[in-house]
Amino acid sequence: MKAARVSELKIALKEKSQAELLALTLRLAKFKKENKELLTYLLFESQDEEQYIRQIQEEITDQFEQITATSFYLIKKSVRKILRNTKTAIRYSQQKPTEVELLLHFVNELQGSLPTYRRSKVLRNLRERQLARIQKIIDGLHEDLQYDYQIELENLLADA
Repeated sequence: MKAARVSELKIALKEKSQAELLALTLRLAKFKKENKELLTYLLFESQDEEQYIRQIQEEITDQFEQITATSFYLIKKSVRKILRNTKTAIRYSQQKPTEVELLLHFVNELQGSLPTYRRSKVLRNLRERQLARIQKIIDGLHEDLQYDYQIELENLLADA
């Protein structure tokens, strides 16, 4: 089955009644976990972005605390999973300041919770890619935000 284009979906949705839209939305939410999470963000959490950021930061911290340091393989796999979850939360929000704050927290936790990351080339490269991504996003923000986030980024770079 080939998926319809967004413009086609938009036209078809305009023709539906409110009750039909509600039924379609609920069915979509039941179909996939990610759809349900996005709908939860849009309905309940998007009004208070600061609370959403704090909640995701706490989840990141908890996930780093649960990493078992038995082998570098398991550590790398766990860190990648945490980053994947962080990027999913960023994708829901679609706001650049939220993205910067969550990535800064991720890198900070990586450096603080896993002092052994320096011995793993994969984890060092992952950290460097995230720092480069943060810098790129910061460059596109408003000047006041750039200054604040640049200071945090420099502190992370100094701790390395």
